[in-house]
Amino acid sequence: MLEVADIFRACGPTWRSKVALSLGQLKVMSAIEQCRSAALGGHVLRCSGCSRTEIAYNSCRNRHCPKCQASAARRWLEAREADLLPVEYYHVVFTLPAAISAIAWYNKRVIYGLLFDIAAETLRTIAADPRHLGADVGATLVLHTWGSALTHHPHVHGIVPGGGLSANGDRWIACRPGFFLPVRVLSRLFRRRFLEALTDAHQRGRLQFFGEHSELADPATFARWLAPLRACEWFVYAKRPFAGPEAVLAYLSRYTHRVAISNQRLLAFDGRSVSFRWKDYREKGRTRYKAMTLDSSEFMRRFLLHVLPAGFHRIRHYGLLANPVRRTNVARIRALLGVVPRLCPLLHDAITADRPTFFCRHCGAPMLVIDILTRTVPIRAPPKAAQR
Repeated sequence: MLEVADIFRACGPTWRSKVALSLGQLKVMSAIEQCRSAALGGHVLRCSGCSRTEIAYNSCRNRHCPKCQASAARRWLEAREADLLPVEYYHVVFTLPAAISAIAWYNKRVIYGLLFDIAAETLRTIAADPRHLGADVGATLVLHTWGSALTHHPHVHGIVPGGGLSANGDRWIACRPGFFLPVRVLSRLFRRRFLEALTDAHQRGRLQFFGEHSELADPATFARWLAPLRACEWFVYAKRPFAGPEAVLAYLSRYTHRVAISNQRLLAFDGRSVSFRWKDYREKGRTRYKAMTLDSSEFMRRFLLHVLPAGFHRIRHYGLLANPVRRTNVARIRALLGVVPRLCPLLHDAITADRPTFFCRHCGAPMLVIDILTRTVPIRAPPKAAQR
């Protein structure tokens, strides 16, 4: 199967010598190129059933690598399974306009952080209003920065339980069946609060501007640039509720640890250009699935557009589901709904701790590690001159 790593290995060295990349982008390229290769070491496995021997190389575990997200998503989902509630769940999407996406490329940490916080604040503010729900809600937000064609398109996907706790915390308030919160109200508040926060960030000198946007560093010019954004509609979308907790987990498994493009979408690579599948959302039916061909350098440039700042969390929990209070709130809600708690995570870990990690692809028997392959030691400096 064609992989992103193949394109990076073939064209990366030449392309890196011609363009300026950040340290984070260089690290991502290096990790993807070395993933599951002898450079990272590995282990030799022998099947306990048919005695077949295989070599398994280590993964890079980089969060931008297309090959390393399946196991990470599985571990994350096992932890989230214990937090599911027997209520309707809704999928909400908050998207930034193209103009703000253009300056977000140079201000990822600030603007992506505002996207998270303002989207969560909008949900909680409208939900707390007695005219709508009158309850404190929780949300899990996942950041995606790409469109199907690898363009820069920052937006967050929110998974929200259909209800919340009353102000005094002694009652569960469910939303109307099939309806969570009014989308237009969410959109208007999201637009106002985001532009206020963006203006404040500009006044504090937290934004940087380059190239065609360099003149936006002037406060008056920036204010004029923001004016049209106060009048246009901002895209906030709410889908129908999921069909039960299993559907929520299935959705999360596809979205939480997704990268800009998976290896399965790659179609061809001839050494100079890359072809891949993409979805044109302006079309309907089967015609929306198309093939796109890009020069290898443009493909790599678009892929690296979506490298996140170091330490930036792309999955965040807010309100009732915030990390410090999630376990307490979930237990309280289950008690109010009269639901038996799910299997304790600690007990679940104890039960699964002794299960084998590797299974034979031929007979299904457990495979045993019989040898460890050490990783290649990178050369970090020229060798010292021989002492005379």
